Amino acid sequence: MSEAYFQVESGALGPEENFLSLDDILMSHEKLPVRTEIPIPRLGMFFQEQNGGADTDNTIPQGSKLELPLWLAKGLFDNKRRVLSVDLPRTYQEGWRTVLSADANAVDLHKVGPHFYGLGSQLLRFDSPENSDISRSLLQTFIGRFRRIMDSSQNAYNEDTTALVARLDEMERGLFQTGQKGLNDFQCWEKGQASQITASNLVQNYKKRKLTDTEN
Repeated sequence: MSEAYFQVESGALGPEENFLSLDDILMSHEKLPVRTEIPIPRLGMFFQEQNGGADTDNTIPQGSKLELPLWLAKGLFDNKRRVLSVDLPRTYQEGWRTVLSADANAVDLHKVGPHFYGLGSQLLRFDSPENSDISRSLLQTFIGRFRRIMDSSQNAYNEDTTALVARLDEMERGLFQTGQKGLNDFQCWEKGQASQITASNLVQNYKKRKLTDTEN
């Protein structure tokens, strides 16, 4: 029986998302706080609730604070024209980086952001002066949580893992599932269930023909 959906690997940790990946599609709709650096004409009607009302010609005034999805912010961001600037979401600012550096394992990362690592990696495109601190925090958070994730995945054979994965971001959940698969494969191998040697169709057909010739 064929699967309805074959999981496509995320590209969020690289320069561009993989738009065949459901995780990347969902991540690209995460909202980012932005500030317009120039007046933007004919788009005010779409952001009236956010900027307190546009001009009569539907121009978004310079300096307006908006929330845009990641894919749109990336499309409009341009270092040369300075159409808009992107502010750091709260979960990537210094306060949260300090919390994560103190004890990353104590943080419910899924509540902080279900695509914490992927979105954080994409934020590095916006040339923030805090980029080096963000990248260092992402790396140290991952290193600090990796061992516990893999240890948990290796010690939860045939158990309900709902509570274990509830605090993990989507990338960490993928790692946990990989660890679980490795554990299950090892248990099957240990029990002699890893593979069943069966006769090929060619051999089976040959035996049938030989039996038929013998009967005749």
